Amino acid sequence: MPACKVLLSVYISLFNNTLEGHAILVIFLFAIMNEHRWSHHLKKLPVLLISPLINAAISLPLFLDKGPSLLYLILGSGTNLLMCTIWVKWTWRLNRCQAFAATCMAAIFQIAASCLARILFLGFLPESSFQDIMVTAIIYSTVFSAAALLHRLQFAYWFRLVLENTSGQFQTATLLFAMSVAMSVFLILQNGVRPEYRIPYCLLVGVQAALVAGLILYLARNMDTMHKVEAQRDVIAQQQLYERDLEAIRWEVRSFRHDYKNLLAGLFQQANEGETDALCAALSELDAGFDRRIGEKIRASAQIGNLRIPQVRSLLLSKLTEMEETGTDCRLEVLYPVERVEMDPWDFVRCLGILLDNAIEAASETESPWVEIVLLALDGTVSLRIANPYAGTVSPDKIWKKGFSTKGAGRGLGLHGYQRILDGYSNAMRSTSWAEGVFIQELKVKDKP
Repeated sequence: MPACKVLLSVYISLFNNTLEGHAILVIFLFAIMNEHRWSHHLKKLPVLLISPLINAAISLPLFLDKGPSLLYLILGSGTNLLMCTIWVKWTWRLNRCQAFAATCMAAIFQIAASCLARILFLGFLPESSFQDIMVTAIIYSTVFSAAALLHRLQFAYWFRLVLENTSGQFQTATLLFAMSVAMSVFLILQNGVRPEYRIPYCLLVGVQAALVAGLILYLARNMDTMHKVEAQRDVIAQQQLYERDLEAIRWEVRSFRHDYKNLLAGLFQQANEGETDALCAALSELDAGFDRRIGEKIRASAQIGNLRIPQVRSLLLSKLTEMEETGTDCRLEVLYPVERVEMDPWDFVRCLGILLDNAIEAASETESPWVEIVLLALDGTVSLRIANPYAGTVSPDKIWKKGFSTKGAGRGLGLHGYQRILDGYSNAMRSTSWAEGVFIQELKVKDKP
């Protein structure tokens, strides 16, 4: 029985130490992940308790055999990193590289906070019977202060921007892993440093974390600048498209004016001869011809003008051009000005782009391809409706699964990505319907209270 008590006591001690490390890691994870749905992700937090339980069980034999050895530290750190990566991947619905990079970034801040707390402990903590309580207070005060600083610097926004860079995810994850390992090694080796040099040594480890954070901010700001340059190019393309449409309208008006007198002469002759039926038919044809030649272009320009979000307007203009070139009829309605949407504009553009790409591709397989786009801003809600004809059949339970596509292997990433984006917004609601050969996707984004 005494041996069992010793084992249980050591296991509880290992569990408590690992649990404290996980708690600090989670605080930094929430600080760097640009959180929109706190309550939703906090509900998944109890599952992470599996990690310290497993870690303590794996580390117990090594700890009893050799004490806190290097192998024990490596095994414990590796287990923590793996389990936390799996939890982050599941909680935030990231891919493996993104989840691993986020975990390593949080681990870097965790190590830096431990070093800063150690500096405060070595430099300012006096001997006291309440030393354990004071150490805990210093650690968590440091952690929450660092998390608040990250929030104030909007580090989460910039870090997520780097994570979304599909071409550099592996490199980002590798760099952050290498830095977290290096900082861990420095933290372990500080026990062999002479006491008078420990504070500068710990400060050096903290500076490493600051350099990594600065590098992330630098890369993210460069990417943001590139996005803005692309947006400016889209605005230029939009202006060119406007000019092209206005020029086409001008030529149509000149042509209509040229024929105006001949048309009036014919109508006047029909009126004098009492041919009212022929007169009505001619007027009807004249009205339809005007709408077909001029009115439709004027109406489309007016609808586009109601879009006041530059990123959304630019995307729609490019898609309208694409549909015009492929012979797909586009029915666009933006009845009221849409000036803002209560989500990140680039996320909304990505959602709109995914839905439009799917609609254009599906419509192109029908005899008379068309796509209907309705954007409505009313009562604090932006509603998007995209409809298109579809010749096949739809399985609502399968279309949202990653990798599923009616086109075969290697496709089907669009709607899964669309769903993953919306999972970050509690005020966004989507719906899908299919009836009588028409496929409809709807998205509503409400203002946050």
